[in-house]
Amino acid sequence: MDEIIRISLTVSHVMVPLLALIVLFRCVRSMLAGRADPETWGYLVSPEGTVQPLLHWECIIGRARSSDVQLNFRDIASVHAVLTRNDKGDWTVHNLSRKGGVFINDRRVEGTAPLFDGDTLRCSSHTLQFAANTELHRALQEQRRSVAGWRVAPGATLFFLTLIQILLVLEFSVSKQAEHIVPIALAFAGLILLEWLCYLLIRSMDRSGFEPETIAFFLCTLGLAICATATPGELTFQLILLLAGVVLFFLFGWWLRDLGRVKALRWPMAILALLLLAANLAIGSIIGGARNWIMIGGFSLQPSELIKVAFIYVGATTLDRMFRSKSILFFIAFSAVTVGGLALMGDMGAALVFFATFLVIAFMRSGSFATVLMAVTSAVMAGTLVLSVKPYVAQRFQTWGHVWEDVNGAGYQQTRALSAAASGGMFGQGAGNGWLKNIVAANTDMVWAMICEELGLIVAICAILAIVALAVFTVKNAARNRSSYYVIAGCAAVTTMMVQVALNVFGSLDILPFTGVTFPFVSRGGSSLLACWLLLSYIKAADTRRGGSFIVTTPNPEKEARR
Repeated sequence: MDEIIRISLTVSHVMVPLLALIVLFRCVRSMLAGRADPETWGYLVSPEGTVQPLLHWECIIGRARSSDVQLNFRDIASVHAVLTRNDKGDWTVHNLSRKGGVFINDRRVEGTAPLFDGDTLRCSSHTLQFAANTELHRALQEQRRSVAGWRVAPGATLFFLTLIQILLVLEFSVSKQAEHIVPIALAFAGLILLEWLCYLLIRSMDRSGFEPETIAFFLCTLGLAICATATPGELTFQLILLLAGVVLFFLFGWWLRDLGRVKALRWPMAILALLLLAANLAIGSIIGGARNWIMIGGFSLQPSELIKVAFIYVGATTLDRMFRSKSILFFIAFSAVTVGGLALMGDMGAALVFFATFLVIAFMRSGSFATVLMAVTSAVMAGTLVLSVKPYVAQRFQTWGHVWEDVNGAGYQQTRALSAAASGGMFGQGAGNGWLKNIVAANTDMVWAMICEELGLIVAICAILAIVALAVFTVKNAARNRSSYYVIAGCAAVTTMMVQVALNVFGSLDILPFTGVTFPFVSRGGSSLLACWLLLSYIKAADTRRGGSFIVTTPNPEKEARR
C-alpha cells in the first residue's frame, strides 16, 4: 500500500507541472490566435475622393502622426478635433483647436456638437464628408472577425485545470494531518464547482472566450493550495472570498458595458478612493511597518487594494476629455494625493505599483515622453524624501543585496525564501510538505517561494507567465479596441499586476528591495483577491474578439436587416 501511495505521489509531482504547462499553452494559443481585423464605424471622405475609415469610438483629427485621421496641413493643429461615438450610434464632434476652428455644415462648433450621416465637417479650411457606417454593414463585417475559443476549446482547458486540482487534493491527503483532509477536499471541490458554474454562465451569455477566467482560476488554485498548506482553518473563508470576487467580476463587467454610466460615476469613484485613503491614514493599524490596514468587526481591510480599481476607473477617461487641461490636472492631482498618501503610510510597495500604473495612464493619455520623464523625476525626489523620514522603508533598501550578511536579522525572511525556493527543484517537494509556511508573511509577501518549494520551479514560472500572457493579450487587443477607455483601463490593469509580480518575485529573491507586495490571485488576503477579480473585468472588457468580451456583442445580420 505504501508503495502504491509513493508511486502515485511521484506521478502527481510530475503531472501537476505538465498539466500547468498544458493549461497555460492552451490559453495563450487561444488568446493570441485569430485575425486582427479592425471594425469600421464610419468614414470621412475628402473632396478628392480619399476615404478615411473611423476605426474607433473616439478618433483624433489632427496633424500629428498619431492621429486617427491625419490632415498634414499647417493650419491644422496637432490635435484639432475628436469624433466620439456612443453605444447607441450617436456621433459627436469636440473642437480642440485654438485657431482655424471646426465647422459642421458651415456652422462653427463651440465646444461640442452632434454629427449626423451626410454632414459636412470642416477643420479650418479643409472639408470632409461624414458617412456613418450602417448597422447592417457593421454586422456583416464583424462576422468575419475571429471567434474567441474557436481554435482551442475552453472547456477542455478547464478540464485539464480540474485534473491539477484533483491531484493537489491527492497530495494533501498524504501530507496533511487527518483533521484537515476533509476541509481541503471540500474547498477544492467548491473551487471546481465554482469555475465550472462560471464557465456555464459565460456560455449561457453567448460568450465563447474563457481564457482570462481560466488563468485567474489557475492562479486561485495555487492560492488555495498555499492556504491549505499554511492556514487550513481559513479555507472556507478563502473560498467565500473567491466566490465574492467572481460575483464582483460579473457585476463590474456588466457595469463597464455602458460608457455613459461609467463616466457618470467618475467623480464619486474618485471621492470614494480619497475617503478610503483618508480613513486609512486616520484610523489604520500598522502591520509589518505600514499603516495599511483597517480593522472592522474582527476582519482586516486593506484599502490600497480597492483604491487600485478606483484609480484606474478615474484615470481611464475617454478621448473627449483627455486633452482638456482641467481633466489632466485633476488626474495628476488625484494621483499625487494617492501615491503620496501611500508613501506616508509606509506602504512603498503599493506606492510603486500605483506610480507605475500612473505612468502608463499618463503616457497613454498624453502620448508625451516628456510628461512621463517629468513624473519620474518628481517621484525620485519624493522617494528620497520619504526614505529620509521613514526609517523602516530605508532599512529595506539598505538590506537590498546584503541579505546574507544578516541571516537572522534584516535578511531573515529573504534568506529563508531563497533556501526554500532552491530546495523545491523543478517538481517541488509536494503540496503541504514545505517548511517556509512557518515563516512570517510566507503566504503573502513570499508566496512565490512557497510555490517553488512545494510545487516546483515549473509551476512557479507558469504562475509568472500567466500574468505575462494577460499583459500580451491586452496589448495585442489595444490597437483594434472600440474605445480608448477600455484600452487604457485594460493596459493599466495588467501593468498593476505585472509590477506586483515583479516586486513579489524579485523582492523575495533579493533582486529588488523587499516591499511586501502580494502576488495577484495567489497571495493570501481578501482585499487583494477581490481587487484582482475587479481588475480582471478591465482586461475582459478590452477583449475585442467575437464572443470574448462583456462589451463586444455578436451582431445578428438578419435582425439588423429587419430594422
